Amino acid sequence: MSDLNTALAEKYKNSFLNEVIDNVEEGDMVRMCMQCGVCAGSCPMGPYWEHTPQKIFMMIRANQREAVLNSDSMWMCTSCYNCITRCPRGLPITHIMHGLATYSKRLGLVPQNQPTAKFAQLMWNNLTKLGRVNELKLVMSLYFMNGFGEGIKTAMTNQDIGLGMLKSGRMAISEAWGGRSINDKSGFQAMLKKAEEIEMANIEANSK
Repeated sequence: MSDLNTALAEKYKNSFLNEVIDNVEEGDMVRMCMQCGVCAGSCPMGPYWEHTPQKIFMMIRANQREAVLNSDSMWMCTSCYNCITRCPRGLPITHIMHGLATYSKRLGLVPQNQPTAKFAQLMWNNLTKLGRVNELKLVMSLYFMNGFGEGIKTAMTNQDIGLGMLKSGRMAISEAWGGRSINDKSGFQAMLKKAEEIEMANIEANSK
């Protein structure tokens, strides 16, 4: 257990709801859930979730911190926004799910080898280097994220798609040696660093 996670777990020992309110994007709206189940019924990924949003909200209020933050349920959200558009109370369910996922990652509690978390990290690493997505490097990193053998197998399976992207200009071989960059890369990096500092400062402040 990380030091930050230990501190937060101790501070909010008897109120995981307050921890979510203080540290998760729009977490205060969890209190407004009336457990109608519309979000669960509207979610196209509903049958595959370990815990649907409705259940996650109930578990938060029931102080089931470990079960929520160690779950991969938040990572199942595809941002289709069906839940938000259909929620009778207009709760920002998608935002809360992503907020819980981000918070879980900050605390080092993401389930090992969770595929969406791995993709998100690869995408972030790719995007933040130059300020633009390097499609070729991103695709290659995704193919081989589970090992060389699995990468070769995936590449062979998707070779027609890859060739189509190359022919259409969606990917370029030249991206293997660099890639396009935004004009103010240093400014972009400074902005990201400042945003991270603010976020971490807020979380650490809440751990005291």
